[in-house]
Amino acid sequence: MRRLNFAKEYKKKIKEGLKRQTIRLSTSLREGEKVEVVAGGEVLGIAKITRVERKTIDELTDEDAKRDGFENVAQLLKALRRHYGRISNKKEVCVIGFEIERREDGQ
Repeated sequence: MRRLNFAKEYKKKIKEGLKRQTIRLSTSLREGEKVEVVAGGEVLGIAKITRVERKTIDELTDEDAKRDGFENVAQLLKALRRHYGRISNKKEVCVIGFEIERREDGQ
């Protein structure tokens, strides 16, 4: 089973269900695929990929930001630039939705 890895800072939001998507520069994940969700080296559970959509940075919305655990698109862009460095607004990214189906803590 493949892994969907996150920085430790996102662990709490994933566990609370506030982070239900991630934005990556590229992916080979497909809708319907099951993945192991890991944050900061800790396995949080098994998730199903619910969507994979390609967008440019300037097409990202506040709704995208909220599903990603941020208050608005400005916060999301700040985090993306912290993780990936300078990114052009025309850069295409992969918006990956996921739903935790089985948590490692048994819930």
